[in-house]
Amino acid sequence: MSDIFEIIDKTGRRVRLTKDRWTHIRENHQNVEDPEEIIQALQKSDKIIIDERENVEYFFKYLKHKKFKSKFLKVIVRYLNNEGDVLSAHFVRNIR
Repeated sequence: MSDIFEIIDKTGRRVRLTKDRWTHIRENHQNVEDPEEIIQALQKSDKIIIDERENVEYFFKYLKHKKFKSKFLKVIVRYLNNEGDVLSAHFVRNIR
């Protein structure tokens, strides 16, 4: 399983996006057009919310150039042993 990217996030942890997950994002959330947007959200996030119940973290980045009403990119990451995998990414109107 090869990766689209592997980067260090805003909190100093390694995160990767696999081809499999990128395919999922493109098929289900067409307005996420470029992996670079996900990298931006992970490295320069406006807000990070930890959901301990779901064992994931949500990274939010406001992308004002987007043409739709929902301009916050929400990237969902699951960490295991301080290494993260992007599960999904989609646009939302508000951070929550």
